[in-house]
Amino acid sequence: MMARNPAQLSVISVIAASLQRERRRVGLSLAELARRAGVAKSTLSQLESGSGNPSVETLWALCVALDVTFAQMVEPPQPEVQVIRASEGAVIPAEHANYVAKVLSACPPHARRDIYLVTVQPGAAHDSAPHRAGTYEHVILSTGRALTGVLDSPVEIGPGDYAGYPADVPHTFRALEPDTVAVVISESV
Repeated sequence: MMARNPAQLSVISVIAASLQRERRRVGLSLAELARRAGVAKSTLSQLESGSGNPSVETLWALCVALDVTFAQMVEPPQPEVQVIRASEGAVIPAEHANYVAKVLSACPPHARRDIYLVTVQPGAAHDSAPHRAGTYEHVILSTGRALTGVLDSPVEIGPGDYAGYPADVPHTFRALEPDTVAVVISESV
């Protein structure tokens, strides 16, 4: 896990408030949400209190159980015009890969689209469990090389390349070069 810096503490506070708000919105107890998401009740309790440090995988599981997008969980409300500098934004690390995701744009109400900037190092692949039915991901590689796509048939992409694939099945992203950077757009119907 990454050390907590002021930006990370801010993200954790947003996640805590979002979890509480969304869990109450759907009328679930802490225990029931933990069960549906497949996370420990103690982990969920820590996240809601702002003392946890969630991984991408834990947040995705909670988002699926709450039927919200990842960005809705980590992004505070934004003004009409938004600029996120390279050194700013909510950065969430993966649990088992050197992969961090930064939310660039939360989806507007009544639509399902999130935009992320991911920075990945060679090593373990970031394998993702299926997202909600109908989810599709678009990847545009900025630097480096990567294998991405459906888990059993990923494709290699380089700078400027685009890959699109269904994300409601197991899928993967593996950096083949140091400091691989990509924009990932996740959309669902």
